This record gives sequence, structure tokens and C-alpha cells, in this order.
Amino acid sequence: MKLLYLTDTHIRASSPQNRTDDFVETLKNKFREVNEIVRREQVDAILHGGDFFDIPSPSLAVCADFIALMRGAGVPIYGIAGNHDVFGHNPDTLPRTMLGFMDRIGLVQLIHPGEPLILEQNGLKVQVTGQHYHYDLDRRDPRLDYVIDEVNADIGIHLVHGMLMDRAFIEGVAHTRVDQILGTKADLTLCGHNHMGWQEVRHEGKIFYNPGGFVRLSNHPADAGRTPQVLILDMTSGELVIKKVKLTTAPPGDECLDRTKNEEAAFTQQRLADFVQGIKAAGEYKVIDIGAIIDEIASRDGLQPEVREEAMKRIASAQERLSTGESAS
Repeated sequence: MKLLYLTDTHIRASSPQNRTDDFVETLKNKFREVNEIVRREQVDAILHGGDFFDIPSPSLAVCADFIALMRGAGVPIYGIAGNHDVFGHNPDTLPRTMLGFMDRIGLVQLIHPGEPLILEQNGLKVQVTGQHYHYDLDRRDPRLDYVIDEVNADIGIHLVHGMLMDRAFIEGVAHTRVDQILGTKADLTLCGHNHMGWQEVRHEGKIFYNPGGFVRLSNHPADAGRTPQVLILDMTSGELVIKKVKLTTAPPGDECLDRTKNEEAAFTQQRLADFVQGIKAAGEYKVIDIGAIIDEIASRDGLQPEVREEAMKRIASAQERLSTGESAS
């Protein structure tokens, strides 16, 4: 059995401001290359680590070509939802999103928490579990999202669209370290969300890995200097072997990213940092994510959990109304 893993495709209608190429056409070329890799490597299914889309409800005009390209892979596509795929970081809104629609028509099969997918071929059984992005991810006990307690198969693969890191990250940015989830029974834990990615970590036969995003949306030097890649998870021998395949259709960073904007981006980043610091000083917040701010307010003021839940639901609802142009009634 062979599986192909990719993450953070961020399908969108236009080029980011700092891209000098036709981002949409480049993205289509990458999907075409993935289809070629599927055929060349005789891949049996595709695993997607989330953020299929850049917004939860893109227009059909945006999606039509990409849906056709995904169908052209000719193999099942299994995946989880990223933060860009849902409203208000709330996976309960999936039924009203484009990704949820694709799941309903069978183009993609979403892997929901607590509902493991079992794939079998030639006597080999593979268990694939998944965790969608949600507003408590990387804030609550990481074992609830990253640790699999039981694998009823020869090989266990767990997908999480979360900020899993190989080491401690920036203070104030919610994240989980690999060393916090070493108790998982999954043989391979795959993440996305952080587009830069990091080198795989191996511990007592277990593998933890974020190979980086399918696209480059920023001017960050680390993003400009990397080549997007996909993974081939080869289990034909009964053992898991990971093959990294860099995308030849991904142009070098200096050919597709506007380097003249780097200084402007650095200046903007500094101004944003100053602004954020001002907010933190005024409100004594250590974080800037809206969900985390609500958590701090709830904790500080002793609010009941149901009040916090209602606040997050209303944020998701407001985002959904804004995206569809509905008025708040």
C-alpha cells in the first residue's frame, strides 16, 4: 500500500500580494504534478492535512477547476479540516462549507475524531485517524488531540491540523511540542498548519513530521528558501518507509516571490509587533488569537464554560454571515 500526503493547499481565486507569478495557475500545475506522482508511484490514496481552501466558502467558479483536478487523481482522497476550511475555528460549521460539501458528494472523505479509517490491502491493515482544527487545539491538554491510545491495525497514522513543533516556539503562540505527545500509539503523526515545516522527529519507532505547506504565501526567508514537497508513505514491504518528493512545478522562491517587498514586510511586521505589544500591555494579554483572548477573559472573570462556548459559536456565526453577505438579525 502506498499513500501520498500533502497539506495546506489553500485553494484561492487570486495571487497573494507578494507573488510575482500567476499563483492560481502555479497551484493548478502542482495539482497536475501530484496526479502524475500518483500514477508513477502507483499510489492507492491521498491524505490531506487540512486547509484545502483559503476561505471556508469559496465560489464555485474558484473551485470548479480544482475539483476536476482532484478527481483526476483517480484515487480516494481522505483528509481533515484546517482553520481556513471552517468558520470561527469551529468544525461544527463544516456542513456549511465547501469542504463539507465535497465530503457529502464523495469527492473527499473527511476523517472525524473518534472515527478511524481502516485501509486494507494484501493483508496489511492501516488505521488513519484525524483531528480537525478547532479553537482549543494547542491550548488544552495535547493528549486529547495528538495522542492515539489504540491502534487496531498493523500501522497507525494520525493527522492533525495543529501547531505541532519539534521544539519550543514563540511565546504567546499556542503550540504543542513533540516531547509532550510521545505516548501516542500512532506510528506516524503528520501535521500541517505551520507552512515552514520541520525535520522529522523519530522516537522509539514513532515518527512525527510536518513536511511544510503545499504553497508559499509569505515573504519569510524560510518560506522563500524551501521547495514544497509531498510525501509517499510506502508500506508495500509491511514496514513504513517515507519518501520525500519535491515538486518540480514549484518555482524557486526568488522567481515567484517579490523580494522588493521584504523591507516593507519587515517594517510592517515591526509596526504590527509594536501594536500587538500595546494591546498586550493594555489588557495584560499574553496572546492575540481571538479564541485565546476569550479564554483569558473567561478565566480572569470567572465565566462559566457555557458562556465561553456561546461566545465562540457567535464568532463563527458572524464570520459565516460576513462571508455570505447576510445581515445579522
